Amino acid sequence: MFVAARPPADAVAHLDEFLDVRRHAAAYRWTSSDQFHVTLAFLPSVPERRLDELCERLARAASRRTAFDTAVAGGGAFPSAAASRVLWAGLSLDQSARETLGLLADGARAAASRSGVEVPRQRFRPHVTIARLGIPEDTTNWVRLLDSYRGPSWRLGEIELVASYLGQGPRGRPRHEPIAAFDLAP
Repeated sequence: MFVAARPPADAVAHLDEFLDVRRHAAAYRWTSSDQFHVTLAFLPSVPERRLDELCERLARAASRRTAFDTAVAGGGAFPSAAASRVLWAGLSLDQSARETLGLLADGARAAASRSGVEVPRQRFRPHVTIARLGIPEDTTNWVRLLDSYRGPSWRLGEIELVASYLGQGPRGRPRHEPIAAFDLAP
């Protein structure tokens, strides 16, 4: 499972259209547009008995943060453009929104941990994964292209708990199933 912020349909369609005319230029494993999201917390194993408490705690964590405006904009690569394994699009965030999103990610991880769910320790870097590479490759030109991208603005007003079923999606990819949504304060 994972806790995510999902861009709305128009933002997803805009990014998908931007990428669609370019995908043929590289044999990467391109992320399906229905899986575009910002992972706030990765939860590798959630016991069924912990689910109700996890949802209650995620609802509280979300309600402590205020909704804010953002846009999918810019991009980069992990671990670096010179030896990429992942291409990603970023978020346009002012200082307040960046802080709120960081606190939201911290709150999601804390909610999981307090519910007895293991949470890997990872630095939070807000991004939307758009492609994965089988072997590390120099993607400097792709990163430059992504840096020129800016999608439509949208209000991030909820987060979701999502189940991920590995290998059950098209072409053996994960199938994502939203379990619950939690509203941020207006």
